[in-house]
Amino acid sequence: MLVLFETPAGFALFKVKKKGLLEAEGKDVQTHFATPELANDAIKLKAFQKFTSMPDALAAATALTEGKLSNGLSEFLQSSIIQKKVKDELAVYDSKLGKIIKQELSIPCVHSPAVAELMRGIRAQLSALIKDLQEGDLKAMSLGLAHSLSRYKLKFSPDKVDTMIVQAIALLDDLDKELNTYVMRVREWYGWHFPELSKLIADHKAFVRTILAAGNRKNFKTTDFSEILPEEIESDVKEAAEISMGTEIAEEDLEHIKYLAEQVLAIAEYRAQLYDYLKNRMNVIAPNLTLMVGELVGARLIAHAGSLLNLAKYPASTVQILGAEKALFRALKTKHDTPKYGHIYHASVVGQSSGKNKGKMSRVLAAKTSLVARIDALADESQHNHAVEYRAKVDARLRQLEGGRVHKLSKAGVAVGPSAYELKTPVKAYNPAADSTLGQTPNSSSLDKSEKKKKKKKNKDKEKSVDNDNQMPEKKKKKDISQDEDTKEGSMELGSAKKKKSKKEKGKRAASESEPASTEDNSKKSKKAKHSSK
Repeated sequence: MLVLFETPAGFALFKVKKKGLLEAEGKDVQTHFATPELANDAIKLKAFQKFTSMPDALAAATALTEGKLSNGLSEFLQSSIIQKKVKDELAVYDSKLGKIIKQELSIPCVHSPAVAELMRGIRAQLSALIKDLQEGDLKAMSLGLAHSLSRYKLKFSPDKVDTMIVQAIALLDDLDKELNTYVMRVREWYGWHFPELSKLIADHKAFVRTILAAGNRKNFKTTDFSEILPEEIESDVKEAAEISMGTEIAEEDLEHIKYLAEQVLAIAEYRAQLYDYLKNRMNVIAPNLTLMVGELVGARLIAHAGSLLNLAKYPASTVQILGAEKALFRALKTKHDTPKYGHIYHASVVGQSSGKNKGKMSRVLAAKTSLVARIDALADESQHNHAVEYRAKVDARLRQLEGGRVHKLSKAGVAVGPSAYELKTPVKAYNPAADSTLGQTPNSSSLDKSEKKKKKKKNKDKEKSVDNDNQMPEKKKKKDISQDEDTKEGSMELGSAKKKKSKKEKGKRAASESEPASTEDNSKKSKKAKHSSK
């Protein structure tokens, strides 16, 4: 079996002498490489190809790290194995490299943990196995190659630098915070001298420039603010300066306030320059993402993901809630509804939708944003065609949700529909025959009048009949109501009669029952009278 070993000096090909070396465990393999003599007994150097220059070594090292077959390695294997018709297996450290060698050169390759232990032993006794290499030279070559390889990994194209976008958007957010802090400090500090000015001038830049132009409150009357403020606000400021309730301020304090105001203006100008720089970088690096969600939202998504490539790896569901991780985990912990959007909430499409449709629009926009990010990150030449088509679909979905009319989209992303408004109501044509009065008899007008009167009478008769028909049900209802009342009264009378009859029957029964009792009493009395007479 042959072993391919990569060194900083070049490629080496070893032949394994002992057959059971690859089948042994890790500790047993290391015992065979304990000393240089044991290492020479275990394996033998068969071929060695030294790198001619540092660029060759760097190219070979980068190809190996990426799992690719370099031209130098291919030529080395062809000259050492294929041309010599060696049919032994080749032990390789990387499985990907072994697959490529097997596909392109038809050399059977082996990769296993035992091969890794064998490579470790070879590395320990490399200077003894390769006699042309000295230990000091090998260390210098490895150090130089390591520096070159790290430099190569850090090397980037100036047109494809998403790291600059991450730093720029972070600095932009920091500048916004500092600007707000400085402006509020200037307003509060100068408010002790002229408190009414803060309410009259809402714009921060105009407020700071006004302070720098006038300084003390007494100078407002003679200072020209035409380049800073409109005429109405300028007159109000001058009137307020005359009747201000602020306290007097020393010149030393005013100088510090002016210096702080100058810092605010300088930061504001640099912030504008940084925004223009960020816009240009986003249009170069991620033009499709910029067209879909805007410069600031796209830059924040890239910064949150770490890089454009990392953002391209995220699914649409992750892109949708990117920036709302705290709310997501809080919702999962408390078993509440999860958030519907993160940074993508600030996109113009989501902002245009109503409250009930913001979640749907953020989901649609996140799906297209993930596709666009993959195009920008992985395509060789990024174009705007895909973003234009996807943005048209997102806008069509927005119109559909908001109740507007939706047209079909062409392949280019352009809405296909009526170019102008089409009047669908029928238009009556002009009848010139109605203007002519020829052919009419003198009595024709009177006949027309009589016909009109007859038509009116007929219409009136019809209306009366309709009114009578409408009134009939009301009369019927009244009759029905009266009949119902009569039936109720009759039923009440019948009920009272029945009650009277039942009372009479009860009285007769009671009388009939009382008669035998009275007869019995009379008989008893007569008997007592007879006994008393005796």
